[in-house]
Amino acid sequence: MEIMKNVYVFDHPLIKHKITKLCDKTTTSKDFSTIVSEIATLMAYEVLRDLKTKNVMIDAPISSFESPVLDENFTIVPILRAGLGMVDGIRSLYPKARVGHIGLYRDEETLEPHTYYFKLPKDVANGPVLIVDPALATGGSAAAAVKYIKDAGCKDIRLLCLIGAKEGIHRVVDQNPDVKVYVAKYEDAPLNEKGYIVTAFGDAGDRIMGTF
Repeated sequence: MEIMKNVYVFDHPLIKHKITKLCDKTTTSKDFSTIVSEIATLMAYEVLRDLKTKNVMIDAPISSFESPVLDENFTIVPILRAGLGMVDGIRSLYPKARVGHIGLYRDEETLEPHTYYFKLPKDVANGPVLIVDPALATGGSAAAAVKYIKDAGCKDIRLLCLIGAKEGIHRVVDQNPDVKVYVAKYEDAPLNEKGYIVTAFGDAGDRIMGTF
């Protein structure tokens, strides 16, 4: 399918297992938050495999030699509020990673996104930008986030979601064929009248924050 050429669907048994735990309604808020963070960490290994490196001289216990270190930074931009649950999991890999924020809320009738907060680091365009949000359902919020970040001058934009619905993926990729989309699970299932993926974990923000 042409639309999927820029979409990476993870096929790792640990990720599949953890996604199942997320979708289980008996999973507690604390465990849900922990699992979201763990999956984000696992995904980030693959998403960031092309980061630039440079060699530096280090003094090891037995000898001195050149060894690679990162030569570029990256920025994590969570879509508030659910996206916050993925930040620490990715940043645990590289604590110097920058973090921006974009606040979006969805109109309950039109399901279209509205922005209430947007802030990025000044040097955000100097490296990849990872937009993170647990669910990619209608795609409205993700598409809006991509537009704001492109308007800030960013070129290397990657969208990370735990579950991505066909409708949302098509919307993002149709509007932004240059953006890479990474999902831990792809769902070709219908959305309900509120725009939620039927075969998923419900409102990730509520479950992370314990407000469901």
